[in-house]
Amino acid sequence: MPHKARNYKEEYERYHSQPKQKKRRAQRNAARRLMIKKNGKAAVAGKDIDHKDRNTANNALSNLRIQSKKKNRGRNK
Repeated sequence: MPHKARNYKEEYERYHSQPKQKKRRAQRNAARRLMIKKNGKAAVAGKDIDHKDRNTANNALSNLRIQSKKKNRGRNK
């Protein structure tokens, strides 16, 4: 079965540009900045910042940890 190409512009307009998603993205970026400040840029390079409770609004240091992309994104399934 042929694979349909993604329309990234439409996807952005429909989902990623919504105020709720922009706020969640800003929270994830803030968590990353916080971990860079605490652990240094080298420690975070190439890694994901994991929210232990899966709540992106909870940026308490006790809720954040540095994980490999494979381990963090594999947990989402």
